[in-house]
Amino acid sequence: MGTLMLLDSASMYFRAFYGVPETTTAPDGMPVNAIRGFMDMIARLVRARRPDRLIACLDESWRPAFRVAAIGSYRAHRANPDGSEQVPAALTAQIPVIIEVLSAAGLAMAGAHGYEADDIIGTLTASADQPVDVVTGDRDLFQVVDDSRQIRVAYIARGVARLEIIDEAAITARYAIPGRSYAAFAALRGDPSDGLPGVPGVGEKTAAALVRVFGTVEAMVAALDAGHGGFPMGTRPKLAAARDYLEACVPVVEVATDAPVDVSGGWLPSVPSDPVRFAELDKRYDLGSSAGRLLSALAASPG
Repeated sequence: MGTLMLLDSASMYFRAFYGVPETTTAPDGMPVNAIRGFMDMIARLVRARRPDRLIACLDESWRPAFRVAAIGSYRAHRANPDGSEQVPAALTAQIPVIIEVLSAAGLAMAGAHGYEADDIIGTLTASADQPVDVVTGDRDLFQVVDDSRQIRVAYIARGVARLEIIDEAAITARYAIPGRSYAAFAALRGDPSDGLPGVPGVGEKTAAALVRVFGTVEAMVAALDAGHGGFPMGTRPKLAAARDYLEACVPVVEVATDAPVDVSGGWLPSVPSDPVRFAELDKRYDLGSSAGRLLSALAASPG
């Protein structure tokens, strides 16, 4: 059975925006670096990985209410006064065009009201009946890796041309934890970029030691309540002091697996579903060689 490729779209177009010069512009002077860079990334991925299906997963909420309710600091430092995300204006203008280009090309997209793309990916991987490649530059999605179900992360931190394929062995090699325990590890360690404090005094090595013993955050809390031993030296009082955080953090750190995702299709189109509109977008924004590379990759895809 062929592979389903799930794109963490925001992660990708942010990388495209910062990786391609803003001097890449449309005839009217609007920057199109994120648009063209994102198209080039998809084209390279389709050619290199040859998925049967591809779905671009979208943020419909960058700061979901259920996560903020659990931990108020979640991404608070990245919010504008009106609650929107702090995004460069030059990128904000390109996001609707990216959606238009994907639609005109006939590529499937998926989202769910009140959820992040991570949750869309978590839900689609949970129900997948075929191997899955999750394309992202976000380590949070390492938690979906599952060798038994052939779910891997194609990690683009060093660029699409230098993909790192993350399986359970790769997670163990990086962090010295069981391959399916990344979410618990991340919760303990925290993530300043997302406003997650973690457990004070617990860094990566201590977090890994706790995960190796207990496996999950829930098991750590249960062990505290039961008075069990087995805690690495000095960690019990740190966890006890952070109990409120431990009880709140799991739904914040773990991706949802039951988001009301709406997606149809996903088979790669050999030709654009709306060739007239695609050509109009190409002309208006001078997508040029990027449009050509995307169409060529799709035409050659197995889907």
